[in-house]
Amino acid sequence: MAQIVLDHVDKLYPGGVKGIDGLNLAISDGEFMVLVGPSGCGKSTALRSIAGLEEITSGTISIGSRVVNDLPPKDRDIAMVFQNYALYPHMTVEQNLAFGLQQRKTPKDEIRRRVAETARMLGLDEYLKRKPAALSGGQRQRVAMGRAIVREPQAFLMDEPLSNLDAKLRVSMRASLAQLHDRLGVTTVYVTHDQVEAMTLGQRVCVLRDGKLQQVDTPQRLYNSPVNLFVAGFIGSPAMNFVTARLVKDGGASAVFAGHKLAVPDSLLSARPGLDGYFDRDVILGVRPSDFEDAALAEPSWSRVPVQPSVTEELGSEIHVIFPIETAPVQHASITDARSDGDDDEAIPLAGNRTMWTARVAARSQIRPGSVAELAVDTSNLQFFDPDSGLAVGQQPAGG
Repeated sequence: MAQIVLDHVDKLYPGGVKGIDGLNLAISDGEFMVLVGPSGCGKSTALRSIAGLEEITSGTISIGSRVVNDLPPKDRDIAMVFQNYALYPHMTVEQNLAFGLQQRKTPKDEIRRRVAETARMLGLDEYLKRKPAALSGGQRQRVAMGRAIVREPQAFLMDEPLSNLDAKLRVSMRASLAQLHDRLGVTTVYVTHDQVEAMTLGQRVCVLRDGKLQQVDTPQRLYNSPVNLFVAGFIGSPAMNFVTARLVKDGGASAVFAGHKLAVPDSLLSARPGLDGYFDRDVILGVRPSDFEDAALAEPSWSRVPVQPSVTEELGSEIHVIFPIETAPVQHASITDARSDGDDDEAIPLAGNRTMWTARVAARSQIRPGSVAELAVDTSNLQFFDPDSGLAVGQQPAGG
């Protein structure tokens, strides 16, 4: 096991495009760190740089006590798991697991011991004599994981290893990966564009945008305390709702927008240093869908918002209420980037010059489209962002 440290790492491609831009990140010994962000944000470049598959332009990368900038991948004592499994099709599972150890001239008895132990750990005992073509996608991915585990490296590097699996299998493989990490305790760096995967797996999550570190923190702090509009818009499903609001002081503090008024608790004002400087100014307000509830089922103290639902999505365990706010959507590059994933095809705009919001309410709610409803909002975790910089008001800056 080993600590991995990236110190002011840059990766410059021909044409001046920066794949990584001044990345500082310290991954603790035994930590499960997830790198997440939209397509092209630099997460795979960062992983490949740690592995030695990309040559960095400047800065240093350390694994354990060694600076590895000039070491080839085979000498970095890491094992990589790829999206496409990368198994040898002509070899059996047993031979695939053993191959890397044979290349390193590991004694035969030691190879047999490690292969048998890894196969037991991953439930591959009965497949050892099969070739990859005779395995399901999930079994192949377990073999790919096993080939990394059997090496007993200082660190595992995983590049979207679950993206080729169907949704149900991804969920079970996520659980298996978490259990494996608990058991092995090996430093793991894991790349994904799926923020649900990032939040469920990572002890800490590093959010990247255009090669730059935005925030690195625990999943819960990323969700509750995003440092800027990009992190706020990227983390969370359904995504955070945004609107331009006016912060006013009329007896107590309130955020006013499109005919609605949300009370801002005194405790929130004191917890967000500098927020009181935005009174009588425009601010970008963020409200999580999870901070809504059907008013008939909510705490009496929560603020009330009358809405006219356009769509309700009944998911069994909860209902998503989609409704318009009578004001234009917030135009900010950070929000656009957070909600796009390199796809040029945009959804057909059905809201006109209105903002569509989503609320998550209890499954027993009677709210349905076509009639006026009342939602309640827990305002204790409202988020406020500077309209110009996009930085969260009163939150700590990103760290590594």
